[in-house]
Amino acid sequence: MTHRARLWERREDGKIRCRLCGHGCLIPPAGRGICAVRENREGTLVSLVYGRAVALNIDPIEKKPLFHVKPGSFSYSIATAGCNFRCDFCQNHEISQLPATEGVICGREASPAAIVERALRSGAKSISYTYTEPTVFYEYARDTAELAHRGGLLNVFVTNGYMTAEALDDLGGLLDAANVDLKSFRDEFYRVRCGARLTPVLESLRKMKEMGVWVEVTTLLIPGENDGIEELGEMAGFIRSLGEETPWHISRFHPRYKLLDRSPTSVAAIRRAGEIGREAGLWHVYSGNLPGDPGEDTCCAHCGFLLIDRAGFTLVRINLDQGKCPSCSTPLAGIF
Repeated sequence: MTHRARLWERREDGKIRCRLCGHGCLIPPAGRGICAVRENREGTLVSLVYGRAVALNIDPIEKKPLFHVKPGSFSYSIATAGCNFRCDFCQNHEISQLPATEGVICGREASPAAIVERALRSGAKSISYTYTEPTVFYEYARDTAELAHRGGLLNVFVTNGYMTAEALDDLGGLLDAANVDLKSFRDEFYRVRCGARLTPVLESLRKMKEMGVWVEVTTLLIPGENDGIEELGEMAGFIRSLGEETPWHISRFHPRYKLLDRSPTSVAAIRRAGEIGREAGLWHVYSGNLPGDPGEDTCCAHCGFLLIDRAGFTLVRINLDQGKCPSCSTPLAGIF
């Protein structure tokens, strides 16, 4: 199914400038953008993935990971094929990279209305646009998000943050929360490992916070790539500039896709990065891919009282009094 895209402009030479993401692709007639799912068809930019879902799942919201959005609830999770990044460590490369590597647009038909109906029937509290990059199925996600809000559901992006400010403005209050991958604090890493740049990601993070979107940040810590003490300190400082309440999830790397010559991240490295985050003034720093580690728990930023006890994606117990610490009455930032 094809669908007329949003956020583009036609040039006199027949090429189209896409204004959806930081690449700003200039697409010739019959050509596709870097995402490989937006095509110039006779002077009109169309989405090739609208209504074509490659994943429709019910996940714990903690799996996104989002620890401060309706803890313990389920999120109806959807994705299409395609991505505007080329990360050589991608954990979902089978679906994210297929349009670019094989030219294949896979998926099964699922309309926005059908998705919202299934989400409501499942008892989910939100819809997550996830697994691949939601920016590349923007029109599909946006139409679904409009219906989701009418049905009382939250909308969540799990994203690389490479959308334009124009795209975020166009969402117009439909986006409630986002987990943004801040993959590194070095432009070279983004260029070499992801085929992108750092600055648009930082700009999106600032923009989301200004818009009132609840933001959590995830960094996959890759040995020898983005785990230097200086870089982690700069990254933590930037996240702190967004607000000390902004959660930072520091996740353990395991060799995947093309990046197979690195060892899994050590537990010690994850904990060291966590300390750097806390020393920078962040209230909530979490350890990822370390099941059972106490670094997944949420404690009160004021008195240290255990507020949310987690074991992996499962909540053991929640100790909140109307969103506040029962010990000192300090509010816990997030959506509850």
